[in-house]
Amino acid sequence: MTTMTAATTAPQATPAELLDGWDHLELWVGNARAMAQLLISGFGFRCTGYAGPETGIMGRASYLLEQGEIRFLVTAGLGPDSEVTAHVRRHGDGVRSVALATRHVDAAFDFALAHGAQSASAPADQDDEHGSVRRAALCSYGSTELCFVDRAGYGGNFGPGFAADGLPAATTGSPVGLEALDHVVGNVEQGRLDDWVRWHEVVLGFTEMRHFDADQISTEFSALRSTVMWNGRQIVLPLNEPAEGRRKSQIQEFLDAYTEPGVQHLALRTPDIVTAVDELQSRGIRFLTPPPSYYDDARRRCGDIDVPWAELARLGILVDVDAGGYLLQVFTETVGDRPTLFFEVIQRHGATGFGDGNFKALFEAIEREQARRGNL
Repeated sequence: MTTMTAATTAPQATPAELLDGWDHLELWVGNARAMAQLLISGFGFRCTGYAGPETGIMGRASYLLEQGEIRFLVTAGLGPDSEVTAHVRRHGDGVRSVALATRHVDAAFDFALAHGAQSASAPADQDDEHGSVRRAALCSYGSTELCFVDRAGYGGNFGPGFAADGLPAATTGSPVGLEALDHVVGNVEQGRLDDWVRWHEVVLGFTEMRHFDADQISTEFSALRSTVMWNGRQIVLPLNEPAEGRRKSQIQEFLDAYTEPGVQHLALRTPDIVTAVDELQSRGIRFLTPPPSYYDDARRRCGDIDVPWAELARLGILVDVDAGGYLLQVFTETVGDRPTLFFEVIQRHGATGFGDGNFKALFEAIEREQARRGNL
């Protein structure tokens, strides 16, 4: 459990102010080749790098997947004594590291430690003939690490030990059109949401973008609380905790299956969600679907907006509006056998929210899946 201590240094730039954007997300999985193939054939990613025994990295295999500005690293352990293998044995496939880009790794890391963070790994360089990558990591919720990465001095493929030959081939389907990470959502224990909100405020300098209480995110059976933290620009990190309800919430089901707090879902932004979801479904990706009555209610709730309602209903895409405009979103089923990690695809037209008007329909769809698993 992370604890916080009083600040011991004079005020200075916070990590939030020093960040340049997302660097990558690393998933620790049981079979990296299979997960890479799912991201390639199912989601339209390209494999752009590999690291493993063949490249001088012993004990693990890692595949680098890219699409637009999105970069995933999927890693598996190669033996029973691997820390990756042990992690996956306990938690299943999941996000191990949320890596953020900055040219000020040491300043961000030093600020975080001075304001109560625990170190996962101190700033260090990885070098080869192409230059140097500097990296440091903090302990975040559960076993998740929050990393600072500086690639300004590196001209090679991702980092030392990564090769760009002999990679899995790209699929021949049409482009999916996923462009960027929109937000990364974490689930924490009941009663700890406010602690982790404060951690992001004090340690990282993030601020609250939005908060939802249990009465705003609830169904007949379950509820949750959520606070959206961000750095004021592109890094958006919502946090959820379960709330009291008649039955087990989706957040508690995640915590039980993952055995601790962790990353629940990754939201991927696209400029054309109809084309993206049509292509994803043709590639075999399965999505949660709202009831048919959802679209009658959505038309009344959203008013006169210019969207292809028939196509949205055909594909199960949800619609919401806020003061800035509207958004379209859809959610996959979980990508592994455990009911843990899943993906969101989102298209924004001025809206800065998270689909507030869709919460009830979405959570009822999730509860239908929970009921099928016997976990509601």
